Amino acid sequence: MTKPPLTLYLAAPRGFCAGVDRAIKIVEMAIQKWGAPVYVRHEIVHNKFVVDALRDQGAVFVEELDDCPDDRPVIFSAHGVPKAVPAAAAKREMIYVDATCPLVSKVHIEAQRHADNGLQMIMIGHEGHPETIGTMGQLPEGEVLLVETVADVATVQVRDPARLAFVTQTTLSVDDTADIVAALQARFPAIIGPHKEDICYATTNRQEAVKAMAPKCDAMLVVGAPNSSNSRRLVEVGARAGCNYSQLVQRAADIDWRALDGIASMGITAGASAPEVLINEVIDAFRDRYDVTVEMVETAKEDVEFKVPRVLREPV
Repeated sequence: MTKPPLTLYLAAPRGFCAGVDRAIKIVEMAIQKWGAPVYVRHEIVHNKFVVDALRDQGAVFVEELDDCPDDRPVIFSAHGVPKAVPAAAAKREMIYVDATCPLVSKVHIEAQRHADNGLQMIMIGHEGHPETIGTMGQLPEGEVLLVETVADVATVQVRDPARLAFVTQTTLSVDDTADIVAALQARFPAIIGPHKEDICYATTNRQEAVKAMAPKCDAMLVVGAPNSSNSRRLVEVGARAGCNYSQLVQRAADIDWRALDGIASMGITAGASAPEVLINEVIDAFRDRYDVTVEMVETAKEDVEFKVPRVLREPV
């Protein structure tokens, strides 16, 4: 039987970013250096496939430091942690390695600098997301106020409208964040923003590629986890950019083939914590059902690389 033709647009950049790559490397190197088990506080990155693979190598994932024994190394996830967490680990004389993405650490440093200058912080982010919890936890309670939407800006209660600064979660929608920043600047004209945008290069680049790809596609799939903020934003960006069917899938097994009946063009991208092996799995699933022609939609090239912490590069 002849397979129907399908043009498959592949977004570039897609998948792993430098911060995710570094975090995974940190866990692998820690296991090599200290042996199993190595404890990881929170999922190292938001991807079940990655977490399961590291678990098979000897990583134990826990939600709190209290769940870790004193005598085994612990790694803090790429999303960052409140200051109280490394302080507690140091007090217990634990070996700990911070896998916080350097671009998240940059936001932490920025928040601290503004606080040292006597400014109250407003954070644009998602309530309950580990990155938001980590950034807000850099400063004493009440010093960082969270806003999620333009509507939140109208009701946020600040100490002094003339002494404010803002930071953002690194994985937000670029367009949504621009609207919230505009609302903050309209209500608080003196508010100070970041020197350089807090939304990271990887989030921005992946969203730009989707904007370029979406208008060409009858449907679009984002390979990523449901708890991955940057993956969920890609789904939204695709829908807004003109692709009527924009969905998140963790694996090829999650594809709803009935919903794709009759399509002639398909877009595929992946969140920053999704490995290329899962993207290839999805492409292969389409090859099984269609006569596929792959076209790349590339909007940027990435060559960013982050070093792992020195403690992992030194002999035991």
